[in-house]
Amino acid sequence: MKARTRKRLRGLAIGVAALAALAALAFAIAFFYYDREVAQQFEGRRWTVPAKVYAAPIELYVGLPFTIDDFLAELERLKYRAATELDRPGSYRRRRGRFEIAVRAARFADELRPAQIIAVTIEGNAISGLRAADGADIPVFRLDPLLIGSIFPIHGEDRIVLTPDDVPPLLPAAIKAVEDRKFDTHHGIDLEAIARALWVNLRAGKVEQGGSTLTQQLVKSYFLDGRRTLGRKLEEAMMALALEARYDKRDLMTAYINEIYLGQQGDRAIHGFGLASQFWFAKPLDELDLPELALLVAIVRGPPYYDPRRFPDRARKRRDLVLRVLAQQGIVSGEAAAAAAQAPLGVAARPSGGYYPAYLDFVRRTLRRDYKEADLTEAGLSVFTSFDPRAQLAAERAIETELARLDRTRPPPAGKSGLEGAAIVTLPQSGEVIAMVGGRNVNFDGLNRALASPRAIGSLVKPFVYLAAIESGRWNATSVLDDTPIEVPLSKGKVWRPQNYSRYANGPVSMVRALSESLNLATVHLGLDVGVAKVAQMFGRFGLDATPAPLPSLLLGAIDLPPIDVAQLYNGLANGGFHVPLRAVRAVVDAQGERLGAYPVKIAPVAAPDAVYQVDRMMTYVIARGTGRAAAARLPRGLIVAGKTGSSSDLRDGWFAGFSGTHLAVVWIGYDDNRPTGVTGSSGSLIVWQKIMSALDTTSWQPPMPESLEDMAIDYASGLRVTTGCSQDEVVVAVPRGTPTPYMAGCAPPSGIVDWLRGIIR
Repeated sequence: MKARTRKRLRGLAIGVAALAALAALAFAIAFFYYDREVAQQFEGRRWTVPAKVYAAPIELYVGLPFTIDDFLAELERLKYRAATELDRPGSYRRRRGRFEIAVRAARFADELRPAQIIAVTIEGNAISGLRAADGADIPVFRLDPLLIGSIFPIHGEDRIVLTPDDVPPLLPAAIKAVEDRKFDTHHGIDLEAIARALWVNLRAGKVEQGGSTLTQQLVKSYFLDGRRTLGRKLEEAMMALALEARYDKRDLMTAYINEIYLGQQGDRAIHGFGLASQFWFAKPLDELDLPELALLVAIVRGPPYYDPRRFPDRARKRRDLVLRVLAQQGIVSGEAAAAAAQAPLGVAARPSGGYYPAYLDFVRRTLRRDYKEADLTEAGLSVFTSFDPRAQLAAERAIETELARLDRTRPPPAGKSGLEGAAIVTLPQSGEVIAMVGGRNVNFDGLNRALASPRAIGSLVKPFVYLAAIESGRWNATSVLDDTPIEVPLSKGKVWRPQNYSRYANGPVSMVRALSESLNLATVHLGLDVGVAKVAQMFGRFGLDATPAPLPSLLLGAIDLPPIDVAQLYNGLANGGFHVPLRAVRAVVDAQGERLGAYPVKIAPVAAPDAVYQVDRMMTYVIARGTGRAAAARLPRGLIVAGKTGSSSDLRDGWFAGFSGTHLAVVWIGYDDNRPTGVTGSSGSLIVWQKIMSALDTTSWQPPMPESLEDMAIDYASGLRVTTGCSQDEVVVAVPRGTPTPYMAGCAPPSGIVDWLRGIIR
């Protein structure tokens, strides 16, 4: 009996030992497998680091126009805080017009600038002093380049990767105190915490407590999906053990700080404390105070649930709990925790101008010509652009306010969306795009109407018709055009009968009047005489990828283009006949600070400069007395600009494109479903354009006149030459030297003066 019992026990022991051996073998095999998986995915570059995109930095120098209010707004945009002491970078103090600023360290395309203190003095709405901490004058100083977004992969993860030295010491201590007190001693899993959480949850009848360690949370975020099964928990535990066996605690804590999910902005997932600090507080992690740091740690438990913008009371309770835990653990003093609990949440307003999807879309399209998608979304590149936040804000405000006004005056039918719009602002000489609005919801990362919505451009085509005519040498601004009804035979027996917008034919008119008032009949007569094919070729010369079909309707703008293409075409006019490809990117720098590529300006002549100058001069009268005259009184006094309105058939699209001496802006307004708007280019888009140009620090269009041309005073209506003061409708145009233009009756100078002038010319 005893022998039989001993035999059974021995057999049982052997069985248990065999099972244990099999379990150990299975564990070893599993551990080896997961160790390899962890090593392959976690080694090397451990995160997909999106390319960071930066605006053009503002360059300060003595004499730069800058009001105190504008300078304060710029410091606010860069999230510098007012302080009594310059205790750390990111702070400033002000005494009247003198600012002392503790500037942050900043990466530029050509250098890494250290943190330092500078003094800026503003007097008379301009910078009058710029000095270093030792009192030495600074010739030029660049403010921090503003981070305007990231180019992240399709799964939407965005983050700012921190090194251990970048992490404030309080953060790891706070995370461990709240999320995993045994982090420094366990090996990836905490059996006691798992048992405790299981007991609490069973008693509550619901999940109230988790038993995951920080390492398990890291595994869940980095390697696994969101499924909650027993097999997934076992996989999570094995990976946590493998991570702990392969890496030290400091590496794992840094990985956790960079990886953990902390919020959402549309399709953009906020990962890591570095980006979360910018997202929730609009400042770097090392500038956070105790209550702000505690709030970030509080959000870890559930970003949607503890979202401080949506649920401030809930988030505050959790933050105050974190503060109490920190005090109980001796990480901060009770007094400091109590004072922090009295502080407001301090969360920045949801950034309405801190993310620019339309402009980033243009940047992305530019970069994809030269870089692999993986490099843009994983390699941690820094992309430096020509983006100007002040121009962008002006464009956004102009679009939003004008579309709201138009919707009030012309409410859309029930169930229909309101008007939409797009705007692009460039620096013509360099081809740099400095602002872009893709729709009235400027933060919507969807349809970018500035790039991807071709619409009929209407009368925006006319300057190119007139340019083709002037290049031929047969016409100039004084030429008389025939603004009379015309019938144009088409194929299959059809006949095209264009009309002026006013439905009125004016008879003989000067070229400058025909362009300024956008007369359709005169333009069609002229275009048919010049040749539609020559007009079509003009578009290809000025940068359009495909030459449009040479159909008569092209003369009145029957061609669909997105605003970016219109901006490219008009950039050539603003540039005096030189083509400069529009661009957004100035330079790209890799994660080590090495410059990978520059985007030099490429310039090519596409039209005779003297012909372009004549057209541009006539386009100034579009504003002065033509279809754009509604903007003249609202523009800054003395500012000379040139431009053109555009309206498609049935008023489905309204356009205005125009330029000053330093800026070009293109604006489109219409409905997405292409229904008529009832708004012309001059009653909608022109107003937006005027508001944008008025907000820019721009200069007048006043290029030097080519030597082959001369000024001539003519009668605006007839094109006949006049002496100064003779005609009430006098305008001064540029024409080729020696142009034989007859004088208006009663407006010719005395014959003796004419002979004297001819003698001088000889």
